[in-house]
Amino acid sequence: VQLQASGGGLVQAGGSLRVSCIASGRTFSTYAMGWFRQAPGKEREFVAAISSLGRTTYYADSVKGRFTISRDNAKNTVYLQMNSLKPEDTAVYYCAGDRILRVNNYAYDYWGQGTLVTVSS
Repeated sequence: VQLQASGGGLVQAGGSLRVSCIASGRTFSTYAMGWFRQAPGKEREFVAAISSLGRTTYYADSVKGRFTISRDNAKNTVYLQMNSLKPEDTAVYYCAGDRILRVNNYAYDYWGQGTLVTVSS
């Protein structure tokens, strides 16, 4: 499975942005997906995860209520809708996929290349 993230950019604090991750292959619907982020000088951190059929989602406390993870298996795509963005949300956002739904766990088998989200104050 190859993953390609896109949709990052510059947004003002309080604004919204949606990043996407498209996967290659025909088995996307069998993979749980996650979003992680890494800010400059910091470790990569878990943001959100979604089960293979989209029935279960998990969020980091720092984004709960502001971010929404979703997926469209017909389009092989997972999304992260980010609202009420804060400067501390600035990071490179990575999508990841695995057969197992992993929460706050880096052990995903497949990773995208990342897309930069910058939130200005």
